[in-house]
Amino acid sequence: MNIKPLTPESSPQASFGAQLRAQRQELRMSQDQTAERTGYSPGHISSVETGRKPPTLRFARQVDRVFETGTKFTNLFLDVRASALLQGFGQYVAEEAKAEEIRCFEVGIVPGLLQTSAYAAELAAAAVSRGAIGQAQADERLKILAGRQRLLTRQPPPRLFAVLDESCIWRPIGTPDTMAAQLDHLIAVAALPHVTLQVAPYSMGAGRSLDLPVYLLGLPDHTVTAYSESAQQGSYERDPEAVRPLLTAYHHLQVEALSQAASVALIRKVREEVQ
Repeated sequence: MNIKPLTPESSPQASFGAQLRAQRQELRMSQDQTAERTGYSPGHISSVETGRKPPTLRFARQVDRVFETGTKFTNLFLDVRASALLQGFGQYVAEEAKAEEIRCFEVGIVPGLLQTSAYAAELAAAAVSRGAIGQAQADERLKILAGRQRLLTRQPPPRLFAVLDESCIWRPIGTPDTMAAQLDHLIAVAALPHVTLQVAPYSMGAGRSLDLPVYLLGLPDHTVTAYSESAQQGSYERDPEAVRPLLTAYHHLQVEALSQAASVALIRKVREEVQ
């Protein structure tokens, strides 16, 4: 039998297909058997496995039902739908919408939830110009971000704790006017009663407990989940044993970072130097 090799690392769609094949083979099910039980044709199963056809939400849910995998493939589908983002972030975005508490740490750029539309557009345009994403992906990225930002105005809004590495406020993005408006927005957001904004200053040096972006969600069922990322890969984690060290590191970061008052004062100082 000529079995086409898979390249799961090439895209979320390819990863979905590879994991579909792996799960099916682990259960010792043929494509014909899988097709019969999910209500799809064998050709459809083959096309999804090899990445020639994207999965749908209905398909992902059917696979989870037949394979008895909970929401594994439903979550993987979210990554395919949000393919303008790193793998794992689609799952995070779906859970973020339910969160009662959001904790985030960013390096180099302002966290997405706190970006102005002009600042976000500059980042997306830069990604397009260097060939990292296409224009359609950039548009999808901005659409997803706008949806996420509406969380801060819902009633009741989630509690947001944001720690920004000092590089976030000094790194110029776009024109001076764009950067000034972004800093003004941070100052305004910091005044909201459900937001705590802190800056981790350069003076923390090696004592800074986190080196890469981390997002932590407090969900209605009192569980805490985490999303972290490197330059090329993101990971959404629900396992308490994996989340706990990130949560501990975040608490250390909050203690050592500047207070909100001192953080806003620093942002105002940077704002004065922008224009």
